[in-house]
Amino acid sequence: MSDPVIADPQLKAAVEEVLADSNDTNWCVFNFDGKNIVFNTKGTDGLHGLLAALEDDQAQFAYLRSVSGDAESKRAKFSFITWVGESVGALKRAKISVIKASAKKVIQNYGTEFHFTEKDELDETAIMTKIKKAGGADYSGNTSQN
Repeated sequence: MSDPVIADPQLKAAVEEVLADSNDTNWCVFNFDGKNIVFNTKGTDGLHGLLAALEDDQAQFAYLRSVSGDAESKRAKFSFITWVGESVGALKRAKISVIKASAKKVIQNYGTEFHFTEKDELDETAIMTKIKKAGGADYSGNTSQN
């Protein structure tokens, strides 16, 4: 990673934890401080915990691991989330679309991407529905017993 914007070694370590099957970490959040992307926090409490970590006065990137599928097949699904809080200044808000490319050098493996700017958009049910739809085949509606 030669990009100075993402030089913080905790970024890669946090993403690797979310990806790993060997631990319970299922999300991490990075802040954009106006110049660099820096590690903020991580957790094991899923989407609910991740959404609670998003701050109104911050521009943040998050990585989420969730489990999707049906009774026959449970699969880990990964999501990239960009959050630009309502109180973020105009200059930082303008930079976020350019800085997102740097964040994606660290967070590379994901099937769904979200961009939120208001707390009202942070609807857990809607987010999980989009993740589930991106997961492909889902036979949970099939109740036949052959």
